[in-house]
Amino acid sequence: MKKFVKEIIVFVLQKEARQVIKKYHPKIITVTGSVGKTSTKDAIFSVLSSSQHIRKSEKSFNSEIGVPLTILGCDNGWNNPFAWLSNVFHGLSLIASEHEYPEWLVLEVGADRPSDIRSLTTWLKPDISVVTRFGKTPVHVEYFKNREDLIQEKAYLVRALGPAGIAILNYDDEDVRAFGDYTESKKIFYGFDGGIIKASHYKVLTEKNGKGNFPTGIGFNVDYAGTPLDIELFGSLGKHHVYPALAAMAVGYAQGIHPEQMKLALKNNIPPSGRMHLIDGIKGSLIIDDTYNASPVATTEALQTLGTLAKVKRRIAVLGDMMELGAHSSEAHKDIGTLAAKSCDIFVTVGVRSRRMAEAAQDAGMSEKNILQFDSSQEAGAFIQNMIAEGDVVLVKGSQSMRMEMAVKEIMLNPDKAGELLVRQEEEWTTR
Repeated sequence: MKKFVKEIIVFVLQKEARQVIKKYHPKIITVTGSVGKTSTKDAIFSVLSSSQHIRKSEKSFNSEIGVPLTILGCDNGWNNPFAWLSNVFHGLSLIASEHEYPEWLVLEVGADRPSDIRSLTTWLKPDISVVTRFGKTPVHVEYFKNREDLIQEKAYLVRALGPAGIAILNYDDEDVRAFGDYTESKKIFYGFDGGIIKASHYKVLTEKNGKGNFPTGIGFNVDYAGTPLDIELFGSLGKHHVYPALAAMAVGYAQGIHPEQMKLALKNNIPPSGRMHLIDGIKGSLIIDDTYNASPVATTEALQTLGTLAKVKRRIAVLGDMMELGAHSSEAHKDIGTLAAKSCDIFVTVGVRSRRMAEAAQDAGMSEKNILQFDSSQEAGAFIQNMIAEGDVVLVKGSQSMRMEMAVKEIMLNPDKAGELLVRQEEEWTTR
């Protein structure tokens, strides 16, 4: 019964969203890929919002129901039928009478199952399609026959571009680069290895204090269509955070925004929670909160970032299961465990699948005494509370269902700020 009601709500909201698009004619930017969609969407919003009336998907609204909610400007009703009814009436109001409506929509678009995006593009036609990255083992591949089928599903957003459309593509990912062959629209590439928006000289920014040389953000150079720029981003870590900034600059380039204006917008961009976000930890430690979700490529990059940190006391990695990997699961967890042995001093795993990580780390030469295993994120957080010391840097990451933010809450300096700093702090999540 619940599934039937959901299907009706999705159907009604999608019908309303179609009519709203048809009535108000906003310019539409879609963002897809397997890694970095939300960060890219937020960075694009920061670049365009200073000069455009623009709306973005809230948090990670990227599903068959999340996209219509963004178009209608509604919140998730969760399990409240009155909230969903209110959303339906709001949509009817937008259609029946004149309202102020954004000139631009930045929509994050995901694909959980075959035909998700193909169905969407029967009525949603993007003006700009941004594609981030896939990686060797993309997340959400579980319900597809293979990796290629998932990638081709996301290609529909590029194929849906009209003659005046623009495809903004990550040059460094060969699968994304190949999307350029799927459209006659204008193409703008970005990346480290090529593109008109090209990055180089990535570095971690640090600040010396009594606890050591703690990281504060990242810096890199950009060749912006021939104009050199120095970019600094604060509050998060990882080379992968360069890509959302480059994608946003590519969108800005397409719209003729001055490069210095974009540089300032990106510097002031608040990094999304749970994506390599820097949070003060207890006892003078620092937390790298990467708890929003986990894919093999994102977890690899998180560990590599942790491994590069110098002049810190200990590097502690707390990793939970990576879900929705299907037949790739065992090998992917093994690869992460092997990398962890080289990237951290203490390795903490959470969940059944992550036991494969622990085994692989030990096989790679990590001492058994430095590998800890737990069944839940709360247990892991409660235990490492006692072992954390001043100067430690703690990376916490895992798939959404592992709820690794609970471990962060146990070790963050100001748990009273969890609502504003951590992911999944809505009542619907915290009471699960």
